[in-house]
Amino acid sequence: MRRRRLTKALLVVVMPLAALSVVLFVTSISYGVRGSSMELAFHCGRPAAGCEADRTDHVLVSRFTYRFRDPRRGDVAAFYIPAGGAVACGAVADERAVYLKRVVALPGERWREQNGFVYVNGTRLDEPYVEPDRRDTETIPERPVPKDEYVLLGDNRSSSCDSRRWGTVPRDDLIGPVYAVYWPPGRLGFK
Repeated sequence: MRRRRLTKALLVVVMPLAALSVVLFVTSISYGVRGSSMELAFHCGRPAAGCEADRTDHVLVSRFTYRFRDPRRGDVAAFYIPAGGAVACGAVADERAVYLKRVVALPGERWREQNGFVYVNGTRLDEPYVEPDRRDTETIPERPVPKDEYVLLGDNRSSSCDSRRWGTVPRDDLIGPVYAVYWPPGRLGFK
């Protein structure tokens, strides 16, 4: 009798966790972090330029989240780089390359950068994820964000090629938000 209760209790706990794991796996896609633009949030591996870790973070991205809700400011999103973006960043012209950056401005807003700080609709963003020594000193005049497009910037601003170089990202090119690091084991966790 006691064994039956223990088995039932385990099933009540384990089965939902197993089901959740299967759903997350089926609805996710995996990417390895390729550049230093999102250091410290996500690491790329040495010896690549600007990378601070021995191993590259591998992240899980929800492929379905943006089908049910709009991207939000602060999301770290995976997306296909816009046409000409790879060339603007001095990379090989792979227009299906997937990048990871943070959503900072939404459709219909106006954004600018002044001395390394981002302003949206005239208000300076609180960006605790950008370390002071990782800001750049750029000033970019105010620009509108077109309908169904987003501004995405790297957290490591002084080492990021992003919307400041190649413009806004269409909603259709956003794959989904990053929700977890699954490799290396020491970095395992939800974001």
